[in-house]
Amino acid sequence: MELYQLRSFVAIAEAGQLTRAAEKLHVSQPALSAQLKALEDELDLILFERTSNGMVPTAAAKRLLVEVEKVLAAAQTLQQEAKALKGEVVGKARIGTLSDPEFARVGEFMSAAVTRYPLLEIELHQGVTGSLLEQVRSGGLDAAFYYGELKFPAVSGLALREVAYRVTAPAEWEERLRDADWTAIAALPWIIPPPISSHHQLAHTLLSQHKVEPARIVEADQEAVVASLVASGVGIALMREDAAVERQAAGEICIWGNASVSTTLWFVYARERERDPVIRALINVEKDTWGLRRETAARKRNTLDTAAV
Repeated sequence: MELYQLRSFVAIAEAGQLTRAAEKLHVSQPALSAQLKALEDELDLILFERTSNGMVPTAAAKRLLVEVEKVLAAAQTLQQEAKALKGEVVGKARIGTLSDPEFARVGEFMSAAVTRYPLLEIELHQGVTGSLLEQVRSGGLDAAFYYGELKFPAVSGLALREVAYRVTAPAEWEERLRDADWTAIAALPWIIPPPISSHHQLAHTLLSQHKVEPARIVEADQEAVVASLVASGVGIALMREDAAVERQAAGEICIWGNASVSTTLWFVYARERERDPVIRALINVEKDTWGLRRETAARKRNTLDTAAV
């Protein structure tokens, strides 16, 4: 059997009609019918029932579809690997991004990726951290930026930077909170992202460390929205330290005390795809964007120098 026959099988199953499948594959309907007939003869199975509503996969076809899709995916990986060996990376990558693309250096990453891998098509999809991680796990995304701990064995990642968060409040609350303790702070309204966000976990981790719980929560799922609500006098929230310092200097918010909590910004992907040429290309671009190759090389030189001494 040939790969084009398997692709025709999948296209017919997805389209449910020979006409639409032929249009998708850019072949004539008689040619597609002949390909299907040849595959059915080789497998000695009837793959579709012809009905008034179109082509309906038989029970045997439904079982075979799973294996056929694996074969086609393996063939695509093989083709990509061959192109990678020639210095080419071809394919499509769906990448999840966070609400602050500048902080994650998404622009620099995209500029380098487009220049270095012109045949690689990249789609960016913005979302909440926890949701992005779930989509990487399920295969909905090829990679994503993510804050937090990597607790899932099926997900691997490249650590990009450590990120500190500070407790912030409206600027006009500064005097009011100057001598406040954690009990008083917890009694005020807290602006916290939904549970699916890793920032939600950060806030509750910090509060739990001081054995308090927020009396009232205002939910917001974007860092920019959270910052705006704090500046508008709605309540208290964790804010990325660099953003908090900048907004405090502008007189929009105040930073309460020295309390802080840290997390890691990751570039995550499915562990089983670590050797995938597309994933390797994305990782290489991220390493260069963040200067991680230079840091690794410097550490190796320092290790060799120490060993020599």
